[in-house]
Amino acid sequence: MEYILYLVVAIGAFFIGFIVHKQVAKSKIGHAQEKADKIINEAKAKHKEHLLSAQDKALKIIDEAKKEEAERRREISKLQGRLEQRENSFSQKLLELQEKQQKLYDKVNEVQEIREKIKKIKEEQNKELEKIAALSEDEAKKRLLKNIEDQNKEDLLVRIRKLEDDNQEVLENRAKDIMATSMQRLASTYTLELTTTTVDLPSDEIKGRIIGREGRNIKAIEQATGVEIIVDDTPNAITVSGFSLIRRHIAKKTLDYLIKDGRIHPAKIEEAVERSKGEISADIKKAGEEAMYEVGVTGFDPKLVQILGRLKYRTSYGQNALRHSIEVAHISALLAEQLEANVTFAKKGGLLHDIGKAVDHEIKGNHTEIGRDIAKKFKLQPELIAPIETHHDDKPTTLESVIVKVADAISSARPGARNDNYENYLQRLEELEKIANSFEGVDKTYAIQAGREVRVFVTPEKIDDYGAHELAKNISKKIEEELKYPGEIKIHLIRELRVTEYAR
Repeated sequence: MEYILYLVVAIGAFFIGFIVHKQVAKSKIGHAQEKADKIINEAKAKHKEHLLSAQDKALKIIDEAKKEEAERRREISKLQGRLEQRENSFSQKLLELQEKQQKLYDKVNEVQEIREKIKKIKEEQNKELEKIAALSEDEAKKRLLKNIEDQNKEDLLVRIRKLEDDNQEVLENRAKDIMATSMQRLASTYTLELTTTTVDLPSDEIKGRIIGREGRNIKAIEQATGVEIIVDDTPNAITVSGFSLIRRHIAKKTLDYLIKDGRIHPAKIEEAVERSKGEISADIKKAGEEAMYEVGVTGFDPKLVQILGRLKYRTSYGQNALRHSIEVAHISALLAEQLEANVTFAKKGGLLHDIGKAVDHEIKGNHTEIGRDIAKKFKLQPELIAPIETHHDDKPTTLESVIVKVADAISSARPGARNDNYENYLQRLEELEKIANSFEGVDKTYAIQAGREVRVFVTPEKIDDYGAHELAKNISKKIEEELKYPGEIKIHLIRELRVTEYAR
């Protein structure tokens, strides 16, 4: 019973507490609802205030925007008015310009018409003059020029002589000083090269071994080297003949190796030829490098140096081409110093001026064209290409080209520098005399001083003093066009009138 009573009391207490808690909760909820309603009302009031404030600001912004828009419209209106004014002014000027242009066209047409009228009048007058004079216009010009020439011939001749004498004397003295100064500072050796090379033998017995059974050894050597081997009665020597100096030296070295080794047969010949070619190639490269060192230049491509070295085995009229190029480089440098030209370009141009001769036996064309192409291939400067290309031209393009041309002539024309055979010497003299005799009024011609001077005697009745100057120029021009020769040729024209009378 007690437990039941306790249970009832507990249940009653629980219900009572639940009811009390529910009442308290309702009370709290009511208070919270009131606070919430209060907060919401305050928020609504603040929202209305902010909304009103924002509306006021928006209205202000709209008013300001309207004011700015009105201001912009006013400015645009002003600009539009200015543009319309300018457009009207431009249209007016364009109309004026068109009117002026039309007037100008009209004047041009008028001038053209006047020109046509003048031309017609001139043609009519010329026809009348031709009828009156019985001469055409060209004939009248020729006759007029001839009359003027005849009337002023003496004056012209005197002036020509005076100018030539004065200028020639000054220029010759200056040129002699410069060239003498340059030449006396250079002393160069020279070597004459022919078309044969002699090979010394220890004894005449070796000749038979070189020839071989049925000539197989000598044929193998000739075929491998491209030369001709001459075995004659000359004691202890045989001769290697050929136009290519490189091939002759390869053949000579091959024979020297075979003679020293003692074994001479086709297989050994082939081995000796290959060995000789390798040594010649190394010698060519060394010769090019030594030439550059001797002249004092640098900066060339190694392949170009190799081509330069080939000039050691090239001759021109018996003169070694590499020694000639080195000599021209030295003389060019000395002349450039005297003339205040570019010494480096002159020196390099002189060294490379005959570079085309190194391969002219293998490539078609003259050595100046080949040299120009080689220089362009190795991208040399235009100042270096000009002396190579124009050192044989009448009018070289640069001062350095003129210097190289003069240095080339000095090196080629000095005594003993070049060798020429008797037949070529006589042929050149005959050609010089033949060219001079081909002109009308020439009586006799003599080529003297190894063909470096031509003395021309003219008939005084056919050639006057003025015509003598023209004839000398024409002869020199024809010699330049038809002949090739080293240095220069002096044309000395002589007009002599002799009158003989007898007193009886």
